[in-house]
Amino acid sequence: MKKANGIVLDKPGKPDYRAPSSFRILVLLETVSKILETLYALRLASAARSLGLLHPNQGGSLAGLGSFEAVATLTHEVRLLQAAAFKVSTLSLDVQGRFDNVCANKLATILSRGGVSAYLVAWIKSFLSKRQCQLIFQGAPNVFCPMAVGTPQGSPISPLLFVLYIASLHPTLPQGLAISYVDDLTITLGSDSIRSTIRALQYYFGTIQRPGADLGVAFSVPKTELIHWRTPKDRSDVSFTPIVINDMLFPPSQVVRWLGYWLTPTLHSSVHFLRRLALAKASFTTIRQLSAAGKGLSSWCNRKLVFGAILPILTYGCDLFVPDTATPKKLNSFWHVVLRWTTNYFYITTLGALYREASLPPIFSICKHRRRSAAIRLVCAPSEFNPATARIPESVPTWDQGRSADNHRFLLRGSPKAVHLTSWLGPAVNSAKHLPLDSLSHEVSDLIEEIPILPFASTDVIALPLSRIPSVTYQALRAPLLQSLLADWLDLSPPVPL
Repeated sequence: MKKANGIVLDKPGKPDYRAPSSFRILVLLETVSKILETLYALRLASAARSLGLLHPNQGGSLAGLGSFEAVATLTHEVRLLQAAAFKVSTLSLDVQGRFDNVCANKLATILSRGGVSAYLVAWIKSFLSKRQCQLIFQGAPNVFCPMAVGTPQGSPISPLLFVLYIASLHPTLPQGLAISYVDDLTITLGSDSIRSTIRALQYYFGTIQRPGADLGVAFSVPKTELIHWRTPKDRSDVSFTPIVINDMLFPPSQVVRWLGYWLTPTLHSSVHFLRRLALAKASFTTIRQLSAAGKGLSSWCNRKLVFGAILPILTYGCDLFVPDTATPKKLNSFWHVVLRWTTNYFYITTLGALYREASLPPIFSICKHRRRSAAIRLVCAPSEFNPATARIPESVPTWDQGRSADNHRFLLRGSPKAVHLTSWLGPAVNSAKHLPLDSLSHEVSDLIEEIPILPFASTDVIALPLSRIPSVTYQALRAPLLQSLLADWLDLSPPVPL
């Protein structure tokens, strides 16, 4: 089970395919081996969380932590530092050859010192040792070659092993945040001026580069990106101060793509949604060729294609960003074209009938529902494992009422600006004025007033293990959330009179 076939795939959009870095090797493993790796990945993740082997701001390959939690934490800290009158900048780094540089002996040492069971450490060391891989491409010699270091890309446990391997590369910042998602690391700092922030970013990059070299981990410097954040009301001159990393000059970017989110210096949502709209249109152009008007696939099959291949692309990021006044019109126009293709209805069909025949609500209702779903997921998650939950206001009832140690909300004490949420059941908040996680958590104030440790007084819930109660609470709150979606759907699109 230590022999595998490596499929060589080219990375799209590369300028030169003569370089080895323009290709990705996807390892095909034995089915029995992948089942064992999945089981050990679950055990290792549980042990790593209980032993504190993971940094609180790490994400990826961990249950309940997706790209939304990472980006929400980043944008929240940026807005918080800006509210404290700091000039904020973020340095985005990419680990070079993430799975190729994991050393089995060093990883085993890290796990052993962290208190992981000896049998689990021995299994991981055996899994990473004496592996052989055969590359498959046109003209390949079909010979198995030994792999000295690295984890197989395609294994269920490989991302988790890499996350544990680089957990020590997260510095503690006095006025900033270091957050990562697998191999994507960002360093955010706030200071009195842009120049002092740049100097601090250079210093902290050096502090993580040295221990990274000891682990055999290097950063892909050409992929480094810098962004200087601004508030929407900032009327000062735009700063173009660059940063020098390893004798390479990097000017600030006006748009940074991180984990599928397009971020601008003012965190304006229009750029993100317009990019998502362009991707959805490209996907729809390909999919609609499967079914022409009046023939081809049935409406039921068309709906499954739309729901699984177009809607996720179009609404990605709506859990964090709120569309501005001009963007919803463009999203709705495209969504109506998609629904008419799905149902094969005429263009004169009323929108109320179109939504019901396609069994798909208006795009605005979907965005609002997914934002509220993300808010419920945050308030039901343990704060010790979720960096976004650990930064929502203390007045918001959560699972354990714990808050992050590196939360900079204390900087706003005594601030005359009402940028932080003071009352959980207060009036509606302004997403452009309040902090991102404050306004997001307020989205579900009408569904819940408090979340006790045992959400419902019943013997079934009391008999549950303590670790399962947050998930049971989340599932219980999804029922009123779906009712809220239907009510919002009826408000936006009343039934068609007979």
